[in-house]
Amino acid sequence: MAKNKTLIAVGFEGSANKIGVGVVALDGTILSNPRHTYITPPGHGFLPRETAHHHLRHVLPLLRSALDDADITPADVDCLCYTKGPGMGAPLQISAVAVRALSQLWGKPIVAVNHCVAHIEMGRVVTGAEDPVVLYVSGGNTQVIAYSEGRYRIFGETIDIAVGNCLDRFARVLTLSNDPSPGYNIEQFVYVWVPLLLDIVAVASRSINRSFSPIMTATPLPCESSYMASNPIPKPPRPPAPLSLLFFQRRPTAAAPLLWIREGVRELLLLAGRTPGSPMLI
Repeated sequence: MAKNKTLIAVGFEGSANKIGVGVVALDGTILSNPRHTYITPPGHGFLPRETAHHHLRHVLPLLRSALDDADITPADVDCLCYTKGPGMGAPLQISAVAVRALSQLWGKPIVAVNHCVAHIEMGRVVTGAEDPVVLYVSGGNTQVIAYSEGRYRIFGETIDIAVGNCLDRFARVLTLSNDPSPGYNIEQFVYVWVPLLLDIVAVASRSINRSFSPIMTATPLPCESSYMASNPIPKPPRPPAPLSLLFFQRRPTAAAPLLWIREGVRELLLLAGRTPGSPMLI
């Protein structure tokens, strides 16, 4: 380690189907960030019990890898952080128990982290945003958040299911692969599925609260086995178009109700688990 030592934290994140251990410096520099994802068979989601078993198997190897990649020892660590919530209860417990044990072994303080606030603060560090309006899009959350009167406040959110959960469930209906993620594989097939998906309509009023369950209500019928048998998925003749093609058509689907939030906003921060699969929102 360098002589001019900076404060270093080791963080554990296991709120859903991915377990990760990161080493980060006080200035936001990521020294290491190994992680492992629990992949289920096509057509299946991830259940809390099985996901927790996955995290239990991988958390210590990931910790060793994180320390080795960052070239540090436990003596160089100043604090241990973990995701307190929100998230899935059983997977969250794995990180919490691991951190409490390490705190006793290493004599380090513990910092419990709010999952949502962590996403926002990481986004601010990376982008340099000062006072953004936040569009928080993930598997379990779809919210419009801003800082007001000393705390982050929710100004609008889904009134039923999150957009990420909607995409996951849609992928399960189509039995798309979960490797590396359902949203990624939806993108790969969107070129041949645009005609079908244009008939799946979401509620798209300009209210700041959003509804995504109509997509799932309308999905099963055209995706029944009889329809699939007569309309098989062909191999895309060329690299498929990005998912944005789907959402800029005449009829709004999952992302369309979120697009207008950009209007009149000086700083819009789009973050969380579904951002990489949502180029249409950027």
